[in-house]
Amino acid sequence: MALLKKIKSKKQYQYIISIGLIVAIAIPCFFLEKFIGNKVVALILLLAVSILAMLFDILPVLTSAVLSALIWNFFFIPPIYQFNIGTPEDVLLFMMYFAIATLNAVLTSRIKKADQKIKEKEEREKTIKLYNTLLNSLSHELRTPIATIIGAVDTLKETSSSKLSEENQAVLLSEINIAGIRLNRQVENLLGMSRLESGFIKPKLDWCDMNELVHKVIRDLSIDSDRHHFIFKMQDHLPLFKLDRGLMEQVLFNILHNAILYTPPNTNVEIQINHNETSCVINITDNGPGFPENKLEHVFEKFYRIPNTKTGGTGLGLSIVRGFIEAHNGTVRLENRTGNQGARFTIIIPTEISCIDEINNE
Repeated sequence: MALLKKIKSKKQYQYIISIGLIVAIAIPCFFLEKFIGNKVVALILLLAVSILAMLFDILPVLTSAVLSALIWNFFFIPPIYQFNIGTPEDVLLFMMYFAIATLNAVLTSRIKKADQKIKEKEEREKTIKLYNTLLNSLSHELRTPIATIIGAVDTLKETSSSKLSEENQAVLLSEINIAGIRLNRQVENLLGMSRLESGFIKPKLDWCDMNELVHKVIRDLSIDSDRHHFIFKMQDHLPLFKLDRGLMEQVLFNILHNAILYTPPNTNVEIQINHNETSCVINITDNGPGFPENKLEHVFEKFYRIPNTKTGGTGLGLSIVRGFIEAHNGTVRLENRTGNQGARFTIIIPTEISCIDEINNE
């Protein structure tokens, strides 16, 4: 597919392939003509023009249509090796061939353009629908923490410090802090999606201690929920990995936050960091209800939210996870654990690996 896109992007490639295909077909047909006849040769050449018409732009295809007609005339219609036709029947046959080849190229091109317009219209409608979904979600996701901040600040301003106990002041300040962190998370997701859609995201690789990173993410998540149990055993001999720490922090945060949102209280969420000679391997499992089997392939799509789930979320978190992992040339896979025992995310990222002692020696 990538090669075809590259060919389509450059007209000279289209001309070369169109002319080359007609010539390549004409050569064996020339030696087989006495067995198959020039009418079958005409059909074969028309088939080649039809295939080119489905793939390339109109001008290269018209070139191939004219070339095929000239080759058929010169090599297959008596008298051969001349641009001359001996009988009225062959003249009519040649004119029909030329007309069919040309019409085939033009009509196929118009059908392609019409189909492209329909696809673009559908894509625009889909994009508008998706962004409406995003705006509706954001109106809820942003309004709640903003209202919390405004309400807490108003209370602190309108009530003298003497009338508020230190405990009440601490509660209000804590609410402001939590709401601010939630707002920041939404902004980070929006910025992350913007970076992915721009196509210019490039990881800034540096040595990363995954033990430290996982602990930091768990500490940040404790603000959102103290009713989930995060299980992570620190590995003293875990090597350092060359990763983009900021991107990986958001990857882990989004997956773990997703577990908080969509699993019941007191659910266990386990994080394991492993490695082989060339890759960092991250496994995140929970013992919640898992995902519907027919929705597993959609959960990483932008704005996608599983139907009939609790309100909240913008459907950006897991799409950002996949984008940031792919920016590292890695892969992420989601599967349900056997026996309805929850879900498992498996992340594999090719990376340089080094022990702390080796880094210090450098």
